[in-house]
Amino acid sequence: MTQSRPATYVSNRRPCSLHEVVSWGQSGGDIDGYLREFLDEFYLESDGARRQKMVDDEPALTGKGSVDAYVAAVAEHLAISYGLVVPEWTFGSERFLRTPHFPCGLESLKATLLMESPPAFRRRLIFVGIDPLSRPRGREARLQAM
Repeated sequence: MTQSRPATYVSNRRPCSLHEVVSWGQSGGDIDGYLREFLDEFYLESDGARRQKMVDDEPALTGKGSVDAYVAAVAEHLAISYGLVVPEWTFGSERFLRTPHFPCGLESLKATLLMESPPAFRRRLIFVGIDPLSRPRGREARLQAM
């Protein structure tokens, strides 16, 4: 079965910004998959100015509150973790939830996630594990950034 790709899709190209993650995802792709690919690109990038550009452009709102808040939490968390400026768009009220969201869906983990969630996620009422953006390249990149 052939999966349709967004019109802007280029073979072997990963999204290089959160704006592209959402744009490609809304064009029939998989936002979660594009987010993982974006994180790989972000962690491979060693230049702080380029990393800043990767989170600066505001992604379009998807109309799904949990997705819009999660993308903002990702931008804020990455900015704080890598000494970047937190993009202004992440502070918009549409980037915050009004009711708690537990992406993992496991009732038994809620107490742990309430404690472990990084601040950028917790303040948006998104409760995730201690390292929600974990990728194999991420640990290495964080060590180099220090």
